[in-house]
Amino acid sequence: MKQRGPISQFLEHHFRHFNAATLLDAARAYEGHLDEGGSMMVTLAGAMSTAELGISLAEMIRQEKICAITCTGANLEEDLFNLVAHDHYVRIPDYRDLTAEQETELLDRHLNRVTDTCIPEEEAMRRIESVVSKEWSQAQTRGERALPHEFLYRAIRSGELEKHYQIDPKDSWLLAACEKNLPLFVPGWEDSTLGNFYASRCISGTLEDVTTVRSGIEYMMELAAWYRKAAAERSIGFFQIGGGIAGDFPICVVPMLHQDLRLADTPEWGYFCQISDSTTSYGSYSGAVPNEKITWGKLTRDTPRFVIESDATIVAPLIFAWILGQ
Repeated sequence: MKQRGPISQFLEHHFRHFNAATLLDAARAYEGHLDEGGSMMVTLAGAMSTAELGISLAEMIRQEKICAITCTGANLEEDLFNLVAHDHYVRIPDYRDLTAEQETELLDRHLNRVTDTCIPEEEAMRRIESVVSKEWSQAQTRGERALPHEFLYRAIRSGELEKHYQIDPKDSWLLAACEKNLPLFVPGWEDSTLGNFYASRCISGTLEDVTTVRSGIEYMMELAAWYRKAAAERSIGFFQIGGGIAGDFPICVVPMLHQDLRLADTPEWGYFCQISDSTTSYGSYSGAVPNEKITWGKLTRDTPRFVIESDATIVAPLIFAWILGQ
C-alpha cells in the first residue's frame, strides 16, 4: 500500500462529503489513471501563476505527473513575472474595500492589481519585455518563426534572467516545464501583456513581420499532432483548472480529429476533472456539467469525470499533494 504523507492523511480522514469528497474522488482517479499507464494534460485559466500555483505545479512537472499544459497567455507570462520581481509585489488583503481613488493611486504607482496581489510594471513586465523582445528581433532577422512559449523557453535558456530571480527557481512551473521541454499550448496568447507588447511593436514598425510569433490556429495544429502521437501510446486525461479558453481550446481537439479529419480511431479523453467556481447554469460553457461533453465526442459515458465547485487556489494544491504522496 502506498505511503501517505500528512496532507494526504488529512484528506483521507476529513474530506468525506460534498465538494471535499469529490476532491478526494478526483485525486484518487487521477492517481489511478497514471497508475494504469495514462498521462495528464493540465489546463490553467484565471490567475493561477500570480497565485503562485507553481509551488506545487512545478513538482508535478518534475515528477512527470503532467505530460502537457494548456494555459492562457497571462498564466504563461505571470509565472516569469513572479520569478523575477516577487520582492516588488504588493499584497492588498482588504482589496474588496478599495475605493476608485485608491485604485487610481495603485495605477499611479504602476501596480497592476489581480485580486489581492499587485504586479509591479517596471520590475516584472518591462524586465521580461526587454529580454523577450530581443528574442523576437533576432528571430525576425534570421527569418524564423516560433510559438509564444518557445520564445519564453529561449529567454530562460539564454540565462539573461537568472540574475533577477527572486524566488527559489524550483517554485517556478515554467522553469520546470522548460527543463523538461514540456509541450505547451497557449490559445489566445494575444490577450496578454506580452501579446500587447508584441502588437505595439508591429504597429510602431519596430517589428516588421507580424507572423514571427506563430498563431493560435498553428497551436491547434501542433496540439492535433501531439494528441495523435501521445494518445496512440497511452490514455490522456484532462485536468482543467478554471474555465475559459484554456479549457475550451484543447478539449476540442478530439472531436476535430474525429469528426472533421475523420480519424475514427482517435480516442476520447480518458479522464476529466474541472475545478470551477462557475456553478452549473444555462448557456455557460464553463458551468456545463461534464456529461454535456459526451454529446460533443470529447468524453465517453465511461470516462471518469468530476466537477469540484470551489476555489482552485485551495483545491489544486491539495490534489497535487495527494498525487505526490505528500
